[in-house]
Amino acid sequence: MPLKVLLLAALVGILAGALCALFELSVHRLSECRLDWLTELHWWQALPLAFAGSALLGGVGYGLTHLFAPEAGGSGIPEIEGAMEELRPVRWWRVLPVKFFGGLCTLGSGMVLGREGPSVQMGGNVGQMVADLFGLPKEHGHALLAAGAAGGLAAAFNAPLAGILFVMEEMRPQFRYSFLAIKAVGLSAIMATLVLQMIRGQHPAITLPHYVAPPLASLWLFLGMGLAFGVLGFVFNKLVLACQDGYLALHRNRCGRFVAIGMVVAGMFGIISLFAAPLGGGGIELIPHLVAGEYATATLFLLFAARLVATLICFCSGAPGGIFAPTLALGTLFGMTFGGLFQTAFPHLGIEPGAFAIAGMGALFAASVRAPITGIILVTEMTDNYQLILPMMITTVGATLVAQWLGGRPIYSQILERTLRLASQHKVARTGESMP
Repeated sequence: MPLKVLLLAALVGILAGALCALFELSVHRLSECRLDWLTELHWWQALPLAFAGSALLGGVGYGLTHLFAPEAGGSGIPEIEGAMEELRPVRWWRVLPVKFFGGLCTLGSGMVLGREGPSVQMGGNVGQMVADLFGLPKEHGHALLAAGAAGGLAAAFNAPLAGILFVMEEMRPQFRYSFLAIKAVGLSAIMATLVLQMIRGQHPAITLPHYVAPPLASLWLFLGMGLAFGVLGFVFNKLVLACQDGYLALHRNRCGRFVAIGMVVAGMFGIISLFAAPLGGGGIELIPHLVAGEYATATLFLLFAARLVATLICFCSGAPGGIFAPTLALGTLFGMTFGGLFQTAFPHLGIEPGAFAIAGMGALFAASVRAPITGIILVTEMTDNYQLILPMMITTVGATLVAQWLGGRPIYSQILERTLRLASQHKVARTGESMP
């Protein structure tokens, strides 16, 4: 049985890698075709067509989600965590097509959403699908579910080690540790990454300059920035939950309202992604331009504030898309702003603002998700900047400690608790039972 589980874990990694690579290429192609077509038109023609086209895509994405697989809405990572605790169902026959095509439509419309959440959820569902088709017992099915999630994240960012660590660190309350399960997770992440690289190449997810290690005299600045990121991560999580409640108060989980609101949001970001490109999209493509110093410090802060609002509007609407990539972009913007200020205030230190931007990518993730080791390794693998591991560690640990001191909790855990609470309330309202 152990050999069978490992062989199936390798199969899960291959399938997850292929599916996530296809998802990435499809989103890129759809976005590219939409923008190429619109840019050939006069602005007065492009504006209504940009709204109408993205609204239509959003309507498909929101409609598929609400009608066929509500659990496919949002990031999907809390759903995998709930499934690992046997609190949420894994209806892979519904979730896989809905998440793929629904996510393709919402991400392709120009909304500020990431593909990593869909990749993790689709990977986990692939793992459960393989376990069901081969009739594995529940214990080994749990291992394949975790292995699929690791393969999905590894394929989303070309980061196999981060995929393994994400399951073992962020999902540690749900993951059932055993030597066999750990090997299955590692094997799936490796195979998913190999398949991804065969399809799209071996280059890092983000192409950035290679920075030298900053001088020791500047490391206290990374700690100070990390403390600010801790406060930001705490506030960010509170805003996400508040905005989700605000959307629920608007549509009250009625299909017509849910889809109509989603269409308006998607249409609005269809226009934004065309006429103000830095404010639209997941943000991964924006990061190299930020680090290259194409924006003044004041502009960086304004762009940060605008993308923060855009991230909340898009993610909290219930669209099938993740918050991982938008968070990395926000961290880059906030870090680059600090880097510019520090460069002006301490010119004798020879500070590279881009080093602070890269450290910031992992810091906001760590403060929000509360997985500092995963954040450090993920950013290192994505950017190929191994010389910045020490300042990244200082920044992310500082951010995590402050977020914990403020009473913050991991965002995915809070979203899962909210989902379970709403599901319980819906069941009570439908059956007329009394709350226990």
